[in-house]
Amino acid sequence: MPLNEKIKAALTKPNTLTLYRIGIIPIIIVLMYFPNRFCTFIAGLFFSAAAITDYLDGYLARQRGLVSSFGKIMDPVADKLLVSSSFIMLVYHGWVPAWMACIIIGRELAVTGLRNIIAETGGDVSASWLGKYKTGFQIAAIIPLFFHYDYFTISMNAIGTFFLWGALIFTIWSGADYFFRARHLLKQ
Repeated sequence: MPLNEKIKAALTKPNTLTLYRIGIIPIIIVLMYFPNRFCTFIAGLFFSAAAITDYLDGYLARQRGLVSSFGKIMDPVADKLLVSSSFIMLVYHGWVPAWMACIIIGRELAVTGLRNIIAETGGDVSASWLGKYKTGFQIAAIIPLFFHYDYFTISMNAIGTFFLWGALIFTIWSGADYFFRARHLLKQ
């Protein structure tokens, strides 16, 4: 099979897309280590591509009947790794307040633990609409914050900060919702 067909076949497999998302994280981290206009812009493009695979892998898995145990576990892990490492690099440069990143990353870890407890009892661990909004706002915040600099007099920082506040609100709201819905499990 020619290389371009192998690449096309690989990119239509949900688990491959999940692994791609994990594999791209070190590239983003290295690019963000150098806070110049070129590196941060490229990091933003890589993050954008990774964010697209987050949507695609779930869509392909459902449409083609390729839902797997690996995908159910690794897809949310890949998302948490991508978002958490991105926020850590943004804090490293002082582009995001550390307290905001702590709340966002802390919620991700707490909800992941809670989802494991829910899964153990056979409950539904799928993301709620609040979780989907949270993810959307996080992605919408990270991309312009990675771009960071002004382009054509448009402040990427201002746009990113606007979405960051939305991400923070939905992060807290969706986290509280998860724990509220699972309160019966926590009493045991």
